[in-house]
Amino acid sequence: MLKFSILGALEINTSRERIEVPGCLQRSLLQTLLVGEGEPIPSEELMHSMWGDAAEEIQANSLHAHVSRLRRRLRSLEPDRPSSRLTAHPTGYRLALSEGELDAMEFVRVVNEIEARPRVPPHELADHLRSALSMWRGPVFGGSVETPLCRRAAARYESHRIRALELMFDAELAAGRHAGVIAELYEQHYAHPMSELFCEQLMIALYCSGRQAKALDVYRRMRQRLSEELGVDPSPKLRRVEQAILAHDPELGALAEAPLS
Repeated sequence: MLKFSILGALEINTSRERIEVPGCLQRSLLQTLLVGEGEPIPSEELMHSMWGDAAEEIQANSLHAHVSRLRRRLRSLEPDRPSSRLTAHPTGYRLALSEGELDAMEFVRVVNEIEARPRVPPHELADHLRSALSMWRGPVFGGSVETPLCRRAAARYESHRIRALELMFDAELAAGRHAGVIAELYEQHYAHPMSELFCEQLMIALYCSGRQAKALDVYRRMRQRLSEELGVDPSPKLRRVEQAILAHDPELGALAEAPLS
């Protein structure tokens, strides 16, 4: 069984070794097939991923030659597989993928399952989400995403990663681990400066760790940023968090347990 990793630089993993895919054209071909998640990819899409605007000048047999080379490479890595993983279809080619063989698909599946579970202790939920997030080794394809199809897939996987982070921080705060997540929340707050949720979570973590002034400073900076860049005020929910901090509301901790809107 092969495992393909795209949550970071492209890699193929066997039971014995980790393999990098040589050659830009072979990497582009495999990347595009992988984001198809087991569905056929049209030949035109594959050719555009490999040759860009020059694809119109490339003969179809050039694509076939690269597909054949990749097929041989994959067969050499799993010689006991009864049939080829990479097959031709009327409109293009398909790379067969089973459950657990593509890290991005596995990550999305795990996060969806976690979110759909009945209520579980927050510390357990946070630990499960941390385990899922550990699948990420870096940006999708190591940040080398050049075609529209791969860019759309990368954006979709990234949106699931952000969702998992949001849920994880909610769970960590509900578990009372306020001080332990402050550094991580600062990192996400700076990486996503327009996210009011990361801002809210950071404010709660700071306040519940005895750092009221810092929490209010985070809010003031967020309010200024929203005003200068978007011409809007903070959301009513974020303003309620600020008011709760100012009033030392004993129910403030419950805000960390509120479901995401």
